[in-house]
Amino acid sequence: MSSLDSSGTDHPQSLASAIWRGIAGRCPRCGQGKMFSKLLTVAPGCDACGLGYGFADAGDGPAVFVMLFAGFLIVGLALFLEVVYEPPYWVYFAVFPPLTILICLGLLRPLKGILLSLQYRNKAGQGRLESQKRDG
Repeated sequence: MSSLDSSGTDHPQSLASAIWRGIAGRCPRCGQGKMFSKLLTVAPGCDACGLGYGFADAGDGPAVFVMLFAGFLIVGLALFLEVVYEPPYWVYFAVFPPLTILICLGLLRPLKGILLSLQYRNKAGQGRLESQKRDG
């Protein structure tokens, strides 16, 4: 829950700034460096503050949220189109596959960035059993 300012000191990071840094694809600590080196590839580290992104593991989380959001939007639009206009079937095949791809690709990077930024803010880590904590 901390962030480095320009003087190099740690200070708390708000939830809103963590979310906006994730959406923008910026470093979760300083907000300056890039989080992604390619469309969905996480960079090895921040080029501004030197934070290593080794902690970053979003797993399937972004894909699950994208499927839920995109499915809700696409099915809702298809139902609306059917009820109001009753178009022929070819319209669905011409409109909805490209729209689905655009919505999914448009949502995937920001949601992955949000989840990675929140992992940093909340100091999320690999789960450990209680006995391992005592021993090590």
